[in-house]
Amino acid sequence: MFREYDIIVVGAGHAGCEAAAAAARLGSSVLLITMNMMNMAQMSCNPSMGGIAKGQIVREIDALGGMSGIVTDHSMIQFRMLNRSKGPAMWSPRAQNDRMLFSAKWREVLEQIPGLDFWQDRVTGVLVRDGRVKAVVTGMGHEIPARAVILTNGTFLNGLIHIGEKHFSGGRIGEAAAEGLTACLRDLGFESKRLKTGTPVRVDGRSIDFSRLLEQSGDDQPGKFSFTATPPLTRQRSCYLAYTSPEVHDLLRKGFAQSPLFTGRIEGVGPRYCPSIEDKIERFSGKDKHQLFVEPEGWNTIEYYINGFSSSLPDHIQYEALRKIEGFEQAKIFRPGYAIEYDYFPPEQLDYKLETRLVANLFFAGQINGTTGYEEAAGQGLMAGINAHLKIREQEAFILSRSDAYIGVLIDDLITKGVDEPYRMFTSRAEYRILLRQDNADLRLTPMAHKLGLASEERLKVVNDKKSFVELILSMAGKISLDPDQVNGTLEKLGTSPVSQKTRIAMLAGRPQVQLNDLLGFHPDFEYAISAIPSDIRNECVEQAEILIKYQGYIEKEQELADKLQTYENIPLKKDFDYHHIPALSFEAREKLKRFQPTTIGQASRISGVSPADISVLIVYYKR
Repeated sequence: MFREYDIIVVGAGHAGCEAAAAAARLGSSVLLITMNMMNMAQMSCNPSMGGIAKGQIVREIDALGGMSGIVTDHSMIQFRMLNRSKGPAMWSPRAQNDRMLFSAKWREVLEQIPGLDFWQDRVTGVLVRDGRVKAVVTGMGHEIPARAVILTNGTFLNGLIHIGEKHFSGGRIGEAAAEGLTACLRDLGFESKRLKTGTPVRVDGRSIDFSRLLEQSGDDQPGKFSFTATPPLTRQRSCYLAYTSPEVHDLLRKGFAQSPLFTGRIEGVGPRYCPSIEDKIERFSGKDKHQLFVEPEGWNTIEYYINGFSSSLPDHIQYEALRKIEGFEQAKIFRPGYAIEYDYFPPEQLDYKLETRLVANLFFAGQINGTTGYEEAAGQGLMAGINAHLKIREQEAFILSRSDAYIGVLIDDLITKGVDEPYRMFTSRAEYRILLRQDNADLRLTPMAHKLGLASEERLKVVNDKKSFVELILSMAGKISLDPDQVNGTLEKLGTSPVSQKTRIAMLAGRPQVQLNDLLGFHPDFEYAISAIPSDIRNECVEQAEILIKYQGYIEKEQELADKLQTYENIPLKKDFDYHHIPALSFEAREKLKRFQPTTIGQASRISGVSPADISVLIVYYKR
């Protein structure tokens, strides 16, 4: 019934969809197995993509030839660029999405990829021979052979849902958990642990008094995620802000005695940066209110997601407290919030390809590795799909460094540091974040995607043209000078001091109050050069040139640091080396290096417990 596939992807969440799409588009025969074909790339929690640092990941996925940005653009109902008041390293795109349209678009995209097959079933185990994965075993009793397997099981591995004192098995509410696979992997020698996440109550929008909430509209000129020609957003739906109160907190406290979070029934560790409402009340007891984001679930639905009101309290307590929030006095709910515990496998058991160290050609991606968030999962799925394809063809692995991409930071953190709580990406995790901006993801990564075969010649030409246009703007801005009589009136209107002599455009645009567009009308050559840029990328090119002008010193300094530290990344370490033979290393360093088996000095330097002195010892040993 089943032929041998090059790659089997287990799970059709955000990681699984990206993995299957990448591997199939590269030319592998792929089977995507999911327990429910109707819920591909389901937005199990909030109906949005992007946000702080996460938006950078989505743009990187798109630049590498992934599909998340394209699907987001086709299904978004609102777009906002967050952190505009800060420097460009912090700018992060965020989209509110139509939940059902997002899932439907992903399925449409996958079904159009040649070489990608589908099977609705539950995977209960993997078969391994001679240290290499050979097949998956399904709940229907099939053994389906494959040269490589990618597990992207999300929250389904022995998932357990909690609502107050009630608890029941489930991968998410209304869907069965995946049982059997964890036990199989543990029998093979893998270590598993438990984590916890949660989701808030869903509310009937007809019962909300929006006049008493603060409206949050999208950007006046909405952007998009994909660097390709996806359709622009021409209309938007608003989100709203609401707030809890001391009365709401008192009502919620009534349920603390029945909370699985406080009574110890939940064993898994939850996400520190996205806590439940009861956890926030307990941890921040001095605050008398917490902000809630009231988000529509789509274009044509009355369902609203109450972001910030995640809870595992008894459903009647959630309901009573919700109706004490201003604007929600008459609220009707579709379903309560709940917490879910699930198995994950500590990612120190992987290498940088996301291949397991224990079993060859077996890859893990997404929440199975202890991460949280659609974007983090999708980035891992893309990398696992690429590397599984390359591995079975005995080609060089595709590894992104920390100075290449946020995705490189994510995977490096997982492999070298592990997780003790659900891992979420932040801009603060990236030491080269001014290099890893959302606006230049295509310039950084699309040439790599073209080399892999995920970006076409046409797409590479667009990127190279954009690069040339930016360089042209920078060149002209550095050469053309403006007279004081020409520009001083504008400078004074912009709130910056006038000039006393001819000044180059680049010097003027370097001022925080001045934008390049403010200087367009003062020199015909400069104005003509910018008007000659194709209209669909003109704003991108001008914005990127302006960033490079304003932050040139910071960018050069950060690039110099990245190049310097790259030296360590190029010093190799032998695989399976016995570090106990180097007595000058600390005992902790020997234990950690043996466990993680880093492939370079750079990787070794980021392992917790390996000191700078230990790195010096390794460098001396390497030189000998």
